[in-house]
Amino acid sequence: MSRRRTPWLIGWEAAKANAAPAFVIQSVMLAILLAYYFHPPSAALLNALADFKQRHGLTFVLIASVIVGAVLPELFVIVFFQRGRIRLQNARNFVFNAPFWAFDGFLVNLMYRAMAEWLGDRTSVPIVAAKICLDQFGYNPFFAAPYGIWGYAWKNAGYSFAKLWPLLTWQYYREHAFPVLVATWAVWIPLMAVIYSLPLALQFPLFALALAFWVLMMTYMTNRFAGKIEADAELPISVAGNVEELKRLAPPQFNPPTF
Repeated sequence: MSRRRTPWLIGWEAAKANAAPAFVIQSVMLAILLAYYFHPPSAALLNALADFKQRHGLTFVLIASVIVGAVLPELFVIVFFQRGRIRLQNARNFVFNAPFWAFDGFLVNLMYRAMAEWLGDRTSVPIVAAKICLDQFGYNPFFAAPYGIWGYAWKNAGYSFAKLWPLLTWQYYREHAFPVLVATWAVWIPLMAVIYSLPLALQFPLFALALAFWVLMMTYMTNRFAGKIEADAELPISVAGNVEELKRLAPPQFNPPTF
């Protein structure tokens, strides 16, 4: 494999391509964090959101995950890339994405709660740093990335386990997961620093908010850069430097860091 085609380099190029939308989302999240600690009306609003999440618990998590991972991207594609026409593939995508991201959201929320139990629900540099490391360098490469790349590989193989089995290799993981991980770390480590600096009850709602912005931006960038208008264009966490590299990473997938 040439240097230009190494997974690490593709990931770095993707991170650079994502720099502008990442900066926007990171700035918004930082503003929310500062508002929570220094602007009482904003803190009251966010605490109300936290109370709502606490009251509805798992229902909130599952519905928010489905909206962000399955509803928003399909609506965005329908409105902006299909001229308002709903296609059968939109329904097929939703049928797969809804349970896929609902399960992911359940695990993310469970991870946040587990880390609060293990490390404490306090804001300090050591605790926030430990949570980021467990999240980004533990959960993400050992579950979130494999779950994403092989989940979408199975979908794109027509839900055939016989076709998926040959893809369950280190080489496939290296070529498909590493670029996603590099781009993920560049974008989401700063975001997770913000999220883990908030109380536990606000962590999942703010994660879902950041993810919603990211999904919409990446849906737009994916379709624009790849020239895709089809409903079956999956969502990558990154957009490669050119269309050929994007196609080489097929099946692209949206693979959030803590999902």
